[in-house]
Amino acid sequence: MAEFKLPKVYDFKLVEEKWQKTWEEKGLYRFRREDRTRPTFSIDTPPPYPSGDLHVGNALNFSYIDFVARYKRMRDYNVFFPQGWDCHGLPTEVRVERAIGKRRSEVDPLEFLRLCKEYTLKWIGDMRAALKRLGLSIDWTTEYMTMNPDYWRRTQLSFVEMYKKGLIYRGEHPVIWCPRCETAIAEAEVEYVEKSRPLYYIKFKVAETGEDVVIATTRPELLASCVAVAVNPTDERYRSLQGKHAVVPIYERKVPIIFDEDVDKTFGTGAVMICTYGDKTDVKWQKKHNLPLIISITDNGRMNGNTGPLQGLPIEEARKKIAEILREKGLLVKTENIQSTVGTCWRCHTPVEILPKKQWFVKSTALNEKVLEEAKRINWVPPYMYKRLENWVLNLDWDWVISRQRLFATPIPVYYCKDCGAELVVPPEKLPHDPRFDSPPFEKCPKCGSKNIVPERDVMDTWMDSSITAAVHAGWPDNFDERLFPADLQPNGYDIIRTWDYYLLLRGIALFGKPQFKTALINGMVRGTDGRMMHKSYGNYVAVTEVLEKYGADSFRLWVAMAASTGQDVRFSWEGVDYAHRFLVKIWNAARLASSFIEEVPPPSMEELSHVDHWILRELSETIRQVTSSLENYQFQEASQRLVDFAWHKLCDHYLEIIKYRLSQGDRVAKYVLRLVLLRTIQMLSVFAPHVSEEIYQEVLKGSENWESITTSPWPEQVEYDAEKAKTGEIVVAIIAEGRRAKHDAKIPLSKEISKLTIYTTMHLEELRKATGDIAGTLRAQKVEVTSSGRGDRAVPEYPEITISLQP
Repeated sequence: MAEFKLPKVYDFKLVEEKWQKTWEEKGLYRFRREDRTRPTFSIDTPPPYPSGDLHVGNALNFSYIDFVARYKRMRDYNVFFPQGWDCHGLPTEVRVERAIGKRRSEVDPLEFLRLCKEYTLKWIGDMRAALKRLGLSIDWTTEYMTMNPDYWRRTQLSFVEMYKKGLIYRGEHPVIWCPRCETAIAEAEVEYVEKSRPLYYIKFKVAETGEDVVIATTRPELLASCVAVAVNPTDERYRSLQGKHAVVPIYERKVPIIFDEDVDKTFGTGAVMICTYGDKTDVKWQKKHNLPLIISITDNGRMNGNTGPLQGLPIEEARKKIAEILREKGLLVKTENIQSTVGTCWRCHTPVEILPKKQWFVKSTALNEKVLEEAKRINWVPPYMYKRLENWVLNLDWDWVISRQRLFATPIPVYYCKDCGAELVVPPEKLPHDPRFDSPPFEKCPKCGSKNIVPERDVMDTWMDSSITAAVHAGWPDNFDERLFPADLQPNGYDIIRTWDYYLLLRGIALFGKPQFKTALINGMVRGTDGRMMHKSYGNYVAVTEVLEKYGADSFRLWVAMAASTGQDVRFSWEGVDYAHRFLVKIWNAARLASSFIEEVPPPSMEELSHVDHWILRELSETIRQVTSSLENYQFQEASQRLVDFAWHKLCDHYLEIIKYRLSQGDRVAKYVLRLVLLRTIQMLSVFAPHVSEEIYQEVLKGSENWESITTSPWPEQVEYDAEKAKTGEIVVAIIAEGRRAKHDAKIPLSKEISKLTIYTTMHLEELRKATGDIAGTLRAQKVEVTSSGRGDRAVPEYPEITISLQP
């Protein structure tokens, strides 16, 4: 017996670091732009926010992407797997403010921008290292950052192109406003949370009669902004109030009592106040009934001069204060707690307000019908994820507000003429351009000749950057490679269907007349071990580096594949990762054992193969078929579970045990079949666990095929076998398994000989008599008899009509 070619213990840290370094040095996974012979497969990799932390949810998303990239590469695709970083916007600014302990407004703008870039580069460095430790086959030569001027040149160009098409405009409209971040945000950036809060019942007077009308509201601090009282026209309680007016308490202002069928008669008293603005319904009613506009809240979330005794108070304090005043004046009838939904800023979690602001908008509502039309042509994996997009789009009421009152973002390339009001858009050839700090590219206003030109100081929503990623990956606008556009794959979690997928579709249609991707691969969320969404505040957060340190990348990746069907949430499980690790150790040990026997030998004829050889080749062939089909359909759980079941329970537990005696005898056929099966197994396994697969190939299995890497080898094809002999081989395997259990129960060591094994059956008599060699060799039986007469002591579970008896 030759020496083992693998160490006894699988040192995943050593192996993973070794191959990650080797693959990168060789440029193994680079996209070959000059290659025009192979089909391309382009991935629109989601550029993460540089938070510095890569949690297991991020890692799951990237693992899914890598499964596809590695599989497609083995199917001879020229795979484009880029990597970017979505640097700009609220998330980064909020994190920097926390890091330096100061608000943006307390720091010089240029210094704050410098700090944002400095921290972003640091956080990117940490996350890049974590991604590399995952063993991702990213082409790192494609790496980009949205904060680099060349990228925001492209974002600015997309703004200019859409402005020219009339799809971007500036106007004053109610917008969702974060008072903590002091900026407008889009509907997609609002997170709704269920809260218990007081419902206040407040007395209004009917101006014409002096009678009381009680309204119910959760926002009494907005009394100063009350512009009407509304009731349902079918509500008999208020029929007499038609055409009358109510007097707003405290502020003594008369407002009309209006009848509107959208008033919920069952909420509170059935009478509500319309404020500008308490919620989106107020916006609709104010416009519908042509009501005046009275604003009570400042940009930074304090009450303004319209609110009298509340002026200067934060919103929450103002709510308590007005309740006290109403109570003192006998105007507060009662309060009761109710469960209601509150919109909050997705990054700082502050409750949002609605304020009228002059902002830049994309005409998204005009394009939404086309968005859904094109989205139906996309392959959604799983298919039901399309409904998430459809439900979101159908519920969008407002155009997408894209201007932000922040600093660290792509500047809006516009100036204004103070004399005639003209919007002066920077021409494409002058981009990138930052109106906040650069000199105007105009000497005078082209419309009126005035030199009184001022810059736009707002910046763009960060989704304006990341909603053109697929086009940027394809080289737009400079070296547009149509092979890469639309992207073949759009992979992301279901939490950003409403943002990234929607905005990519919207902008693709606006700029290019078509979607930016063909298939949307949607993954679920990773929950904590307690089943709740993973979050540091819950104490259930798991950093991927913690998992990699304990178990390595391959074990984590294989757990990701096996843990849940595509699109489903998965609860993080240390036990699951440990199971995956134990499987990889099993494969390592099997390959180590095999390494002392196998060598590359000429292929045997079909007649030379044993029945058990035919069985394992049938199982291998079926595994290749099923794994291939599952990976073609992005069903990673199906593929990985089938592969693990085959490798662990059929190859290792059965076949390898059965042929050990043949290997020790130098059986050429056993050596050939074992090498073939192990090689094909680790080719498939390399999609999920590339490091251990590469080590086994390079140290044990590399032969005349001389592949540079198992991870770029040709995907295995089904193998030839004799179906009838494979069926007999299956019976032989079952008989041997029961024979091993019988020896164990009889306290006979498996390595000890027995004098005789008798098999009783009326089926497959002749075939089984031809297969007694493997039975005798594995069970160390001096004699094996197959007979149709009598019945043995033990039935074979899979074939109860077959029984056996053994004699020590």
